[in-house]
Amino acid sequence: MAAAVVVLAMLTSARAQTAGGQHALAAATAIPAQDAKPAVLHPQLAPLVNSPAATAPGLGSEVVCRGPTRLARLDYPLRHTARRLAAGKPVVIVAIGSSSTAGARASSPAATYPARLAVELQKLLPGHAITVLNRGVNGEEAPDMLARFTTGVIAEHPQLVLWQVGTNSVLRDRPLAPHVVELRQGIAELKAIDADVVLIDPQYAPRVLAKSETTGMVDLIALAAHDENVGLFRRFTIMRDWYENQHRSFDVFISRDGLHMNDWGYACWAKLLAASIVEAASPPVASVAAPR
Repeated sequence: MAAAVVVLAMLTSARAQTAGGQHALAAATAIPAQDAKPAVLHPQLAPLVNSPAATAPGLGSEVVCRGPTRLARLDYPLRHTARRLAAGKPVVIVAIGSSSTAGARASSPAATYPARLAVELQKLLPGHAITVLNRGVNGEEAPDMLARFTTGVIAEHPQLVLWQVGTNSVLRDRPLAPHVVELRQGIAELKAIDADVVLIDPQYAPRVLAKSETTGMVDLIALAAHDENVGLFRRFTIMRDWYENQHRSFDVFISRDGLHMNDWGYACWAKLLAASIVEAASPPVASVAAPR
């Protein structure tokens, strides 16, 4: 408990350095009993409710998107994945998370981020056998995912685990402190099976931004990744860049419920993550010993 208090104190300081405004949007989700109650409508985002959804490219189309290069890069090498690739052996990746991993609001299973990730990795690593398993379950929080680690993740003997976490806890106004222990427990379990770990933080979406603890959760996940020497895919910051710096409206990458990503959002997320994975798994195995 003392450690949690110290972490939360550090997060309070870090929040002051986190850029980006807080927004809100009231919208009903199409997935009942999986999300918290909608946020209060913010006047500046009211037009989004009635705006036409952006047309996502067909799955056969090339998604043209970008993210901040520095922030899209993983901070630590993926040693186990690199060794597997260097040996020419099959690579198993497990994506575990909640509705944005399961693919809520995607037009089809093929449009989910894990499915698109498999496509992008095959483009970047031709000739390698790569399997991406989708272990996303709508509405779950960290304790629910931890309960599934043994059968849904560890049993697959993965070289890489992508753990998307935090959004539902923020939406349901959960206290931050328990997540310190949960994240560290989960990372420890995955390291014990010699799997590389990449944490994925919440999405930058109106209903997430409406919550006061959103930046605290983002900071907490970043701190856990840093302290445990595991990768962090900064989804929140990358999506904020789409909105604030690339001037893409929310309807380009967020579905009309104001929460879940649409086909374009999932495809871009997968494209950027694939590039990050390949870069982090590319150094010679002998040199993959210390964080960059």
